[in-house]
Amino acid sequence: MEFSTDVTLPFDRDTVFATYRDRLSELVDYLPNIRGIEVTQRSESPDGDVELVNEWVGGGDIPKVVRSVIKESMLQWTDYATWHVASYTTDWRIDIHAFPGALECHGTNRYLEVEGGTRLVIAGTLSCDASQVPAVPGFLVNKVGRTVEKFLVGKIAPNLEEIAHGVGRYLADQG
Repeated sequence: MEFSTDVTLPFDRDTVFATYRDRLSELVDYLPNIRGIEVTQRSESPDGDVELVNEWVGGGDIPKVVRSVIKESMLQWTDYATWHVASYTTDWRIDIHAFPGALECHGTNRYLEVEGGTRLVIAGTLSCDASQVPAVPGFLVNKVGRTVEKFLVGKIAPNLEEIAHGVGRYLADQG
């Protein structure tokens, strides 16, 4: 299932692009649904492109009672991203720890220079192979897969927007 969102921030493209790429772990205080972001790998190519692996921990606003039911692994994912400096784009994919092999999510972020700032366009695809989830009976695989995709896409787009707004709040605070 495809999804997309876009947010315009009142900061120049170089600043927004570099903040997303280089300061993501500093944004946790600006992201209510995120408890942690750790950069675990970073490499830079001669042309300036950067490959990053980030470990995310979600669940910032989840009530304690719900957290007692949800396993920690359900709130963690690994983000693999290639930052293309020349085109101001980021190709990414996410591995969700709770359901290895069941969920595939990938996409591209584009940072566009617009009057008064930067327009961030995020587009991606999420698919669910419910046959990889142990508790799902075979006759329900397709229905469960579609339902999970619809549910998660409904959560992903607003969270991606929230991260963009968090970048904006962070940059505003930095002056």
